[in-house]
Amino acid sequence: MPFIDVTIGLGRSPEQIRSLIHELTEAAHRAIEAPKDNIRVVIREVPETHWAAGDVTIAERRAAR
Repeated sequence: MPFIDVTIGLGRSPEQIRSLIHELTEAAHRAIEAPKDNIRVVIREVPETHWAAGDVTIAERRAAR
């Protein structure tokens, strides 16, 4: 049973999240012939203030632009 776990920044619409789930499911189905009913997808949305690289949050990077 494939389990796809995605972490993204907050800010996508419900339609975008739904589309991502659909596309990931289809990709796993095509790539490894997993039955769609066996594919699990979890989308975790993280606030931009809680995600950092190099000690700089996404929110700080955006503000610096």
